[in-house]
Amino acid sequence: MRDGRGALAERLDAAIEARRDDMVALARDLIRIPTLNPPGSNYLEICEFLDARLKKSGFETQILRAKGAIGDSDAFPRWNIVARREGARAGECVHFNSHTDVVEVGRGWSVDPFGGALIDGRLYGRGACDMKGGLAASIVAAEAFLEICPDFAGAVEISGTADEESGGQAGVAWLAEQGFFAPARVQHVIIPEPLNKDRVCLGHRGVWWAEIETFGEIAHGSMPFLGDSAIRHMGAVLAEMEESLFPALAQKRTDMPVVPEGAKQSTLNINSIHGGAAELADYASELPSACVADSCRMVIDRRYLLEEDPKEVEREIVDLLERVKARRDRFRYEIRPIHGVAPTMTARDAPVVQTVSRAVREVLGRPPEYVVSPGTYDQKHIDRIGRMKNCIAYGPGILDLAHKPDEWVGVQDMVDSARVMGRSLIALLSGDA
Repeated sequence: MRDGRGALAERLDAAIEARRDDMVALARDLIRIPTLNPPGSNYLEICEFLDARLKKSGFETQILRAKGAIGDSDAFPRWNIVARREGARAGECVHFNSHTDVVEVGRGWSVDPFGGALIDGRLYGRGACDMKGGLAASIVAAEAFLEICPDFAGAVEISGTADEESGGQAGVAWLAEQGFFAPARVQHVIIPEPLNKDRVCLGHRGVWWAEIETFGEIAHGSMPFLGDSAIRHMGAVLAEMEESLFPALAQKRTDMPVVPEGAKQSTLNINSIHGGAAELADYASELPSACVADSCRMVIDRRYLLEEDPKEVEREIVDLLERVKARRDRFRYEIRPIHGVAPTMTARDAPVVQTVSRAVREVLGRPPEYVVSPGTYDQKHIDRIGRMKNCIAYGPGILDLAHKPDEWVGVQDMVDSARVMGRSLIALLSGDA
């Protein structure tokens, strides 16, 4: 590092350390806004909170509704915020993108999931790790950078976006369709997902979701021989999956640096199964009716590798269903694709990868681990729609804590990650790279 950059980095570290308590307070305030998805609550509230904060730091802001996008409704409108701070002269733009939505709370919490409790250097709450801690770190990093480099070249952008936990169609995908991630506008994107502060995440596996429905014939439950059980047909599908598909997927391995180790193979998760009559409400006192199920539906979540052909991913499910059909009388099915995203992986020599990697070495004293996420995140839209390849995920938080009860993010991890982000801004925008 040049002497000039070294002095700036030391000043940056001091500026971030001085903001430690502010960073904790900011993350706590974000956690206390329950942006649950589904259904998509309080998106406007969190955007307005961020708007007030970022305007104080000199950002020009836009609060944008993804009108008509998947997920958007008048009952639960999908709001996003994009903030931009222009530098003193022309240069490139670095964009920090964080999703504002969080998943359901679930059972098993020992603290208030929206309380933002600070215990032994850990900030607890739904979204603390995934990813409001990362959002807070990116804001503080940007604010510290603006303090020590007021004459920087280029632009800094920060966005808070909707619906990442349900696909991001009304968040980053919609913004990308509007041109917010076009390469002429933005040159570097950092997504502060919780992949651990000593890791640079290059991308993610592919995903293909589908609903399989088997059909039968309704009849009286006391005389099932007069009907045809769709549930039994689905049972045969499950048996064939266990017999042939799961063993075959376990043999498919990738050279992508996917974490954890088990995700280096192809996987299939059965998200849900429902057959027969609708479930009774909790308050119902009657018994369910005695009927043979004439329909059974199963939603599958197939995660696939860079080395796999997406068409073959779907074909293997169709072939499985056809094998079952050949063995079972009256077997009928439909398969309906729900969602699909190709794998993506940014090259290790990409500018943002190299810049953040150097900053990790400077801050932590060791090189980062390069990883690929087992699940998708919003890089998929920046790559596919925005055509912006210079994108990574880097942020505080332990990946295994995401979506778990008693989710937390370490305060020191937020500080260290903010230092990495701030040093990356110095390298990319200070004009002394």
